[in-house]
Amino acid sequence: MRIGELSRRTGVHERLLRYYEEQHLLHPERRPSGYREYREADVDTVRRIRGLLAAGLGTATIAAVLPCLRDEGERLVPTCPNLLSDLSRERERITRAIADLEFSRAALDEVIDAAPADIAERAAAAGAGTVPER
Repeated sequence: MRIGELSRRTGVHERLLRYYEEQHLLHPERRPSGYREYREADVDTVRRIRGLLAAGLGTATIAAVLPCLRDEGERLVPTCPNLLSDLSRERERITRAIADLEFSRAALDEVIDAAPADIAERAAAAGAGTVPER
């Protein structure tokens, strides 16, 4: 299938599919005309890529782990011995990032809570400082 068909079937823009190819996540064949030719299996590969991106993995990590995953119905199953340690490191990285964001949110909460009532009221009235409920 050509790139437009893969785009329609996966909901992923053609430009993004080309980017996946540049990142060595997809490996389409090339016709003599230069057009990319995708296989049926590439539909599932794109879905795997999207799922791994949504899980917080970068494209370099996905390129390393993608060959070590197989689909078993609704879940991905690791098939390479080193994959679990790589995924555990990624999970730890994500956990640290979440902790950093929670720390930043708490620091912002302290600053927001320290605002004098008249400043908070003026900001709310002006619509410029809508303070989210916590």
